Amino acid sequence: MDKKASARDWFMKGCREDLLNPESDEAIDAYKKSIVLDPTFTAAYVNLGFIYLQREDYDWAFLCLQRATDLEPKNPEAYNNLGYVYEKMGRLGSARQMYEKAFAINSGNVEAIYNIGHISELEGDYHGALRQYKRALEADPHAISPRFLLAHLFDRHDMFDEAIQEYQGVLEKNPSHAKALFNLGNMHVQLGDYTKATEFFERVIASEPNNAEAWNNIGSIYEITGQDEEAIAAYQKSLALNPFQEEANVNLAHIQYKQYRANPDTKKREEIILRLHFILSINPQKTRAKNLLEELTKEGS
Repeated sequence: MDKKASARDWFMKGCREDLLNPESDEAIDAYKKSIVLDPTFTAAYVNLGFIYLQREDYDWAFLCLQRATDLEPKNPEAYNNLGYVYEKMGRLGSARQMYEKAFAINSGNVEAIYNIGHISELEGDYHGALRQYKRALEADPHAISPRFLLAHLFDRHDMFDEAIQEYQGVLEKNPSHAKALFNLGNMHVQLGDYTKATEFFERVIASEPNNAEAWNNIGSIYEITGQDEEAIAAYQKSLALNPFQEEANVNLAHIQYKQYRANPDTKKREEIILRLHFILSINPQKTRAKNLLEELTKEGS
């Protein structure tokens, strides 16, 4: 078997390993063997680079994806990928340069257009971001990513009507878009429409049953509406999925404290204090946890 054929075999093995066990050492080893056999195998560099991205090993991701641009200097996707690495590294100017290279190669590349917009948004340039997101949608009215980014831009600037309209546009294209559903849920909480908010969070959970944040937010709605036992169950579900989630831990401690105040119990007090110390071990600056711990400490003194 010639080297290129063997490289393809190792590449396919890497793909299988990555599918069965994402970000695994076995996938990395297979892609590396593919590259050794064929140093011009661009797809192997790209897949390897994305594994390193997922592992937040940005230096290695950069080396792999930069090599892809060397091998395919006329491929806009290669520059979009490299720009994303720069973005994750916090090097926004370099990221913009890569996205602009992708756009220069193909002015109809929608990803490059909205990536430039996202850099503008990160830099605090609202109008620049707005212009690029709208330009991306003009290039492809059916594209989901720029519409979501536009909705999120409006959302961040408390332009509720515009944000809701764009999020709904995302859901028309993809009814299970978890981030759009989640953000719509949060917006309806802010608007005081708890029934509608719950519907959106439940749709998130239907799409992503292990979404701990959605369970926490449902718990918060139950608590706000006076359904404490349902709130506790939702917080506990959230923490079963992610025991280190600060908000769900604080929320559960808070509602347990309310119950403790209504019916003082030493064991319950100790349980709350233990939970608060756990929260503060994760984030010593968590104000709600510190304040609640101070109250419990005063009551015990």
